[in-house]
Amino acid sequence: QVQLVESGGGLVQPGGSLRLSCAASGITFSANVMGWYRQVPGKQREWVARIFSDGTAAYADSVKGRFTCSRDNAKNTVYLQMNSLTPEDTAVYYCSCRNVWGQGTQVTVSS
Repeated sequence: QVQLVESGGGLVQPGGSLRLSCAASGITFSANVMGWYRQVPGKQREWVARIFSDGTAAYADSVKGRFTCSRDNAKNTVYLQMNSLTPEDTAVYYCSCRNVWGQGTQVTVSS
């Protein structure tokens, strides 16, 4: 079965950077679209980015120009590089594939 494990979250100051990772197993990773989402308590889960099997990526307007999604098919891992973080980026970040979700990783942006 598909398993997704996120890592890399933490506390960062405004303007800082973090890189999230999501390791996948149980799928032919290179053939699948991988997505990143985030959720703040009390709000709906929000789409952040997705990366296609050919490496092209799409982003939500709220993160475009600040976040970069990439993948390493040899490691079955997808990354989310987050730069110029603001407190509004504080959320639990999830990766997803085929409607399967990881456990999430907390990102907190605060001074």
